[in-house]
This record gives sequence, structure tokens and C-alpha cells, in this order.
Amino acid sequence: MSMISMFRKELEQESVVTRKMLERIPDDKYDWKPHPKSMTIKQLSTHIAELPTWITMAITTDGLDFATAPYDPPKIANTAELMSLFEASLKDGFSELKEENEGKMDDPWTLRNGEEVYSTTSKAETIRMALNQVTHHRAQMGVFLRLLDIPIPGSYGPSADEMNF
Repeated sequence: MSMISMFRKELEQESVVTRKMLERIPDDKYDWKPHPKSMTIKQLSTHIAELPTWITMAITTDGLDFATAPYDPPKIANTAELMSLFEASLKDGFSELKEENEGKMDDPWTLRNGEEVYSTTSKAETIRMALNQVTHHRAQMGVFLRLLDIPIPGSYGPSADEMNF
């Protein structure tokens, strides 16, 4: 199996779980956060929703420099807008996962802030990091929702909310 095929399959599978998690966020909880050092639900969910675009960025660029491209998160106000953002990001992420890009997977990709280089990895490793970030931040969102007593979906099997105890 090619890396492109593997990434497509994983993005398809993980998007099902991510969609279930994001669609449960109540519109009145977007400013909530569990701790002063935590992101708000809006910040966290927006980040999760846009992470698939990093796949396209990894394949079509040689890196990201925050000094010349500062982060400007998309503006959302509710779950309907969040889901639209996620679906658009997902479409974008799939757009470059085509077999003709397999030869680019070993090419270097650099994340930096001006002269400070955070990492230089292969494009495949950057895609892997983006997919891992979705899983990582989705788990954070599960904790946020649990603290708000909102039932969470299972990720790789049923959650405690889906079990009949």
C-alpha cells in the first residue's frame, strides 16, 4: 500500500470519529474552557476542523514560516459553521492525496518562525503529524465535553456513554 493510499484511508476513518465529536458541541459552550491555560472550545474545535488542510499544505509547499504567514484562525460562531469548516477542510485535505504525489513523500518540509526552525521532516512525516494532531486534539475535546457532562462518542469502540451499564 502506498503512503498516499494509507493516508487517504486513515483520513476517511478518522473523519467519521472527528465529525461525531465536533457535531456534539453545543452552540452556547464555545467560550468555555476547563482551565485558564486551556484553549476555549471555539479555539480547540476550530483547530481540529482545519487540521486536514495541513495535508495539502505539506504536499504543495516546502514549509510554513509563522513570521511571514501568521496564524489567523477561521471565524466560526456555532456548530453549523464549525461543521461547514470541517467538511471544507476535509475536502481540501483529500484534494492532494492522489497517487501522483507519492514521489513527494520523502521531500523535506520545514516548520519555522523566521530564523527559528521548529522542525524539518519529510512531507509524509508532516502529514502523519497532522493526522496525529487531529487524534490528540479530538481526545482533548472529549475531556472538555465530559467535563460539561455532554455524552461523547466512541473513537475505536463504544464510549462509556454508549455502553449499557
